[in-house]
Amino acid sequence: MTILAIESSCDDTAVAIVRNGTVLSSVVSSQPIHNSYGGIVPELASREHVKAISPLTTVALADAGCTMQNVDAIAVTTGPGLAGSLVVGLNFAKGLALAHSVPLIPVHHIEAHIYSAFLEHQDVPFPSVGLVVSGGHTAIIAVEDMATYRMLGSTRDDAAGEAFDKVAKMLGLGYPGGPHIDRLAANGNPHAIEFPRGMRVSNTLDMSFSGLKTAVRTYLQSGLKHSIEDVCASVQTAIVDVLIDRTMRAVEEIGALSVTISGGVSANSELRRRLTEECQRRSIRIAIPSLQYSIDNAAMIGFLAGVRCAVEQEKPSDWRTVTVNPNPIR
Repeated sequence: MTILAIESSCDDTAVAIVRNGTVLSSVVSSQPIHNSYGGIVPELASREHVKAISPLTTVALADAGCTMQNVDAIAVTTGPGLAGSLVVGLNFAKGLALAHSVPLIPVHHIEAHIYSAFLEHQDVPFPSVGLVVSGGHTAIIAVEDMATYRMLGSTRDDAAGEAFDKVAKMLGLGYPGGPHIDRLAANGNPHAIEFPRGMRVSNTLDMSFSGLKTAVRTYLQSGLKHSIEDVCASVQTAIVDVLIDRTMRAVEEIGALSVTISGGVSANSELRRRLTEECQRRSIRIAIPSLQYSIDNAAMIGFLAGVRCAVEQEKPSDWRTVTVNPNPIR
């Protein structure tokens, strides 16, 4: 089954061709227009998607050596995300489905992230704990198999990626903030400043990062007593401490045999290193997607659509019945 997949939930336009679980092509167009604003401007994001989506589809088909006549179905992200961005991708997918008489498969963005590690690690044993961590979402998922999962915990307020971005903005480092903090933290002391770990004493696997942002702002207003590198290292360690604590507690709770990590923040070098060390210490498997599949991409959308059709024998939807679904996983 050859699937053309489209992802446009935020500020990256992505198109991929996936055939029977193998990625034939995967292309992404980012939107540097937001850099000068220190964050994503939804209306601008929608307009940039409109400009990019058609030529990007042409490139993805050419890279895969395919034409629309080779496509058996179209998969598209329907949520959660920015409403305007989602509508651009969905309406383009609907137009293609109608024009070429192929079915449409709606895909939940976070569900696709959960299984994105399986694009390159299809032998990961179950049960597994999935850490989905990005600019808009931070969640701990129990994954029973390729079609069954349940939420174990999530952030009560801000996502970890948002905390990185907002702290970077306070420090004047630019957007997106995560890579800037990761780079500077490499030369800083992670124990220079004791920033709070939200919900440190909790009977749940939920998380909180809003207090960390407030603490950083208060610290900066009182005068910079340490280097920017020390601030970045201390902030990064505080965030990673929480993520690893909740992930490892989830591993013990469900008796997991493996851990996967996905989402843009999974590119953070300290998170990757420390989570790998924790898993190795417990002799459990860890699967981390390559950087191209850590960020938002369409390959994970096409991969999950194919899995659902195969595992659940799900029938693709008629294009007329598919709508934007902004609801997160509960």
